[in-house]
Amino acid sequence: MNVTTQEDQLAVFANAAAHLEPGGCFVVEVIVPQLRSVPLGEVGRVFTLYPDHVGIETFDDLVGQIAWSHHWMEVDGRLVRHSAPYRYIWPSELQLMARIAGFRPADRWAGWDQSPFTSDSTSQVAVFEKLA
Repeated sequence: MNVTTQEDQLAVFANAAAHLEPGGCFVVEVIVPQLRSVPLGEVGRVFTLYPDHVGIETFDDLVGQIAWSHHWMEVDGRLVRHSAPYRYIWPSELQLMARIAGFRPADRWAGWDQSPFTSDSTSQVAVFEKLA
């Protein structure tokens, strides 16, 4: 998701396919966009709130699917800020990108513990197998 255009994200899948033989697997872990958690009329949400770390996600471009992850952390007694853009990918779009690059869905979970992926999942681990 740190690749911030759909075209470049498709290139990531194509690159993975170019390096795998048929039957090889490409595994991707991404968050599931949490737009339902953003109050009506707001553009962001707090996703982490601890005394030494505050994380805020802002949805800055809904059409381009661009969001920013902002972090304020206490490091050695001082406040450090880090912000970075990312392009979120809907689960169905991730499946389509894989198909375009010559993969088939092999498995998908909500996390590395292989818990079931549901409409309430906040992340996904997707396994794609390269077709012959």
